[in-house]
Amino acid sequence: MDITKVGVLGCGLMGSGIAQVTATAGFDVTVLEVEQKFLDKGFAGIEKSLAKFAEKGALKETLQVIRTRLHGTTKMHDLADCDLIIEAVIENADEKKKMYAALDGIVKKNAIFASNTSSISITELLTSTKRPERFIGLHFFNPVPLMKLVEVVRTIATAGDVYDTAYEFTKKLDKVPVRTSDKTGFIVNRLLVPYLLDAIRAYEEGVGSIDDIDNAMKLGCGYPMGPFTLLDFVGLDTTYYITHVMYDEFRERRFASPPLLKRMVMAGWYGRKSGKGFYDYSDPANPKPNRL
Repeated sequence: MDITKVGVLGCGLMGSGIAQVTATAGFDVTVLEVEQKFLDKGFAGIEKSLAKFAEKGALKETLQVIRTRLHGTTKMHDLADCDLIIEAVIENADEKKKMYAALDGIVKKNAIFASNTSSISITELLTSTKRPERFIGLHFFNPVPLMKLVEVVRTIATAGDVYDTAYEFTKKLDKVPVRTSDKTGFIVNRLLVPYLLDAIRAYEEGVGSIDDIDNAMKLGCGYPMGPFTLLDFVGLDTTYYITHVMYDEFRERRFASPPLLKRMVMAGWYGRKSGKGFYDYSDPANPKPNRL
């Protein structure tokens, strides 16, 4: 099927990024939020990001043309004629399923539903609809306008043509899609999360300091970020949530949250977004490792 109109659920960091790259690629985009203030905040972020791309000469069209394709709404019925719905709301299965169930009877029957979840089972989410064969995962990475990868996730119920359509759609966004199946964590988090948790355990066990472990992995393995810098960037609360989902699935120690991560989240130390994590961001340009 041809995709011309896309609906995005949520205008937070991920939703606004998905909306931006989709509109930039030539698709008409309608973003749904629960309140206008969230749309205003998200669209302000899109405007700022697009302006940076324009300054670098990285846009093929003018800002004005791209803006005409971006629409915000607080009414579900405004998504009725979308060909593809991409959900990017809070990482909570019940909340996602409520939204899908409400939209299932509104959006046209041949539309594809997709979730941007990084950890929740796509199969679990599709049970809230009557279109299991038209349900997939499209896992974008943060920041969406800059990160090239999209994990295209197929369930045992997903129709082959739907999977192929979604794969080709992501290529039109100038992304690099990878095919994967609905196994918890998909490809990236299945491999990344145990590495991050092992870094925390290594610190707990006195293997090295926060900055020494970060520098070792950057200089020794060529990684752009050390594990603690990456954890702070992703969000310790987000990582902690993912560990629960993955441990519930596999029941293996490598997916279990280390005690230090749990205590940091309980204390409200989520990383960059809260100002404190493994590093202190009082001076964002010069973060200092915390003593934990």
